[in-house]
Amino acid sequence: ILDELISPDDSSLSVRVAEELLAIGFSSTAKETIRGLLQKNNSGTITDAEKETLQNYTRVGQFLDLLQAKARLSLMQSESSL
Repeated sequence: ILDELISPDDSSLSVRVAEELLAIGFSSTAKETIRGLLQKNNSGTITDAEKETLQNYTRVGQFLDLLQAKARLSLMQSESSL
């Protein structure tokens, strides 16, 4: 559904928007939290609430990945048209 919404293979973003999207990322604190949740998940000690949190981080990460794929493609397209 996100792929259909974002169309990451469409290079229609402006350079400014693409650059702004590429600047978005998880904070170091969030990355540390994700690492800890992944370790708990891999060792089988994750709680249901922690698993839900990890799934939420995963969904947001996938959304960001699609937006940034579109941003990279838009920048590449913009550079090749110069």
